[in-house]
Amino acid sequence: MKTRTAVLYAAGEPIRVEEIELDPPKEHEVLVRMIAAGICHSDHHVATGEMPAYLPMALGHEGAGIIEAVGPHVTNCKAGDHVVLSFIPGCGKCRYCLSGHSNLCNKGSATTLGPQLDGTFRMHSGTTNIGQFCLLSSFSEFTVVPDISVVVVDKEYPLNRAVLASCAVPTGVGAVIHRAKVTSGSTVMVIGCGGVGVNIIQGAKLAGARMIIAVDIHDFKLEMAQTLGATHIINAREKDPVRAAKELTDGMGVDYAFEAISTPETIGQAAAATGKNGIIVIVGLTDAKVTSMPIPPMLFVLLQKTIMGTIYGDSQPQKDIPELLALY
Repeated sequence: MKTRTAVLYAAGEPIRVEEIELDPPKEHEVLVRMIAAGICHSDHHVATGEMPAYLPMALGHEGAGIIEAVGPHVTNCKAGDHVVLSFIPGCGKCRYCLSGHSNLCNKGSATTLGPQLDGTFRMHSGTTNIGQFCLLSSFSEFTVVPDISVVVVDKEYPLNRAVLASCAVPTGVGAVIHRAKVTSGSTVMVIGCGGVGVNIIQGAKLAGARMIIAVDIHDFKLEMAQTLGATHIINAREKDPVRAAKELTDGMGVDYAFEAISTPETIGQAAAATGKNGIIVIVGLTDAKVTSMPIPPMLFVLLQKTIMGTIYGDSQPQKDIPELLALY
C-alpha cells in the first residue's frame, strides 16, 4: 500500500514528506493508522546527526492510532483497537523484561538500526529501503510495527491526548517514581521545562515533594511548570540555579535534581544543586559527541551523592501507560 511519511535522507538536510510503499505486516506485526504523533527532541538528534542512525530513516517515535490489520500469530491486539506506541519494544522474555525493566529490553538495540526485528524493511521508496526510527515511524499516515511495541488503551481516551503517554509522560513521571524513587516531603529541582521536564514536575507532585523548583530560560515554560505543580520558578538567565537551590533550602541543597536538557553545563548545575545524600538524575539525551561532565568526584564521596541516568523513566509501558492515562 501507499502511505505518506516524513523521511530523513541525510543528517542536516530537510526532512521530506513523501509517498512511499508500505509492506503488509508480517508475523508478530501490526498495521496502524496513525491518529496523532508527538515531536520529541530525540528525533531532532537523529535529524542533526547528533544520534547516529541508519539512513534514510522515517522518523517519529511518539504515536497513537488505530490498528487496521494484524499479521500472523498476533494475540495481544486486534483490528479496531486503539493503541499507544512504545518506542522501546518489550519482548517479555529477556532478563530485563523479566526483572521489571522492560524499558531496557534487549530488542531495544534495534531502535536506530533501520529494519524491523526480523532484519527486513517494511518501507521503500523505489528500490531504496527506508528504516523505521524506533521500529515505529509515527510521522506517517500508516505504519507497520512489532506487536510488542503497541499498548492497547481504552477508547474513552482521545488519541491526541493519549499520544503524550507514548514517551514524554512515562519518561518524566517514571524518572521520579521508578528511577529516583522521590519520597514524600522531599525537595526537588528540575532543570529544563520542556515536554519531559514538565512531566518530571508532575511526577514530583504525585510523589508528594514539598518543594519543586523549576528552572528554564523561557518564561512561558516556567509559567506552564507552575500550573503543573512547580512551587518555585527560576529563570536561569536572571539567577544562578545552584545559588537559588541553596537559598531556598537554607543552604543545604535539594534532595533530588533532574536534568532534562543534557548539556555538560546543566548536568554540572544539577550536581552542584544537590545536598548531602543527594540524587542527580540525567533524563535528557546528550549529543553522542559529549563524553565528559564537570562533576567533582570527591564531593560525591564526601557528601554521599548519587548520579544516575534513565531511559523511558524506567517504565514498563504495558503496565504504566494505561495507569498514567487513568490519571488523566
